[in-house]
Amino acid sequence: MIPLRPMIAGNWKMNGVEASLLEARAIASWLDAHPVGARVALCPPATLIDRMAQTMAGTGVEVGGQDCSPDASGAFTGDVSAAMLVDAGARLVILGHSERRQGHGERNADVAAKVKVAIAVGLEPIVCVGESLEERRSGRAIGVVSGQIRGSLPEALQGRVFSVAYEPVWAIGSGLTPSRAEIEAVHEAIRSALRDKFGETGDGAPILYGGSVKGDNAGDILHAREVGGALVGGASLSAGSFTAILAAV
Repeated sequence: MIPLRPMIAGNWKMNGVEASLLEARAIASWLDAHPVGARVALCPPATLIDRMAQTMAGTGVEVGGQDCSPDASGAFTGDVSAAMLVDAGARLVILGHSERRQGHGERNADVAAKVKVAIAVGLEPIVCVGESLEERRSGRAIGVVSGQIRGSLPEALQGRVFSVAYEPVWAIGSGLTPSRAEIEAVHEAIRSALRDKFGETGDGAPILYGGSVKGDNAGDILHAREVGGALVGGASLSAGSFTAILAAV
């Protein structure tokens, strides 16, 4: 498997209405004038995927979803299937985000089930892992994250294109960021776990960092060992703050 280009993906979470597409257009326009050596993706709420996909057609910005059901279809009111995301124009999907794991009780097995249905319909998964503050303080961060890799990434990913996003739970939206050495230690452990499970496929998967990534810290983070991009939250909602991160690639 050929190693993938780095990726900078924006997770809009539960934010955005049609007017927000102006920010996406501004990001695409900036990229036209300032090409970067990374793939760029935006993952809006499901209600905007179709409109964003149309808006971003022909640009350098890919479009993704933020989650999908582990079921292909059925009586699951309010859920969105992987096939529906594809139909709306998504090409990627974020799975296993800590806000899903914590707020919705998703286990590693649940994430793995979602990964399977996603790749079955051609979606490229971005699988999230990360430790809580208590797990970090007790020295269990690497063990927790390695276990999430083993449990959340199914064997069906062998030979497929995917990425992993390391997001320490305590850093998301807090303004706190691990030190470069702490990021490198976890990313190197993730790479080791990926190699153990997938061999050559594990060597090619980018490992993104997420958790309070901003323009003023992106350069240091993106040039750390085994950091293959970033999963950006709040800073991706504004063209100005997101392009400041892109400029650091």
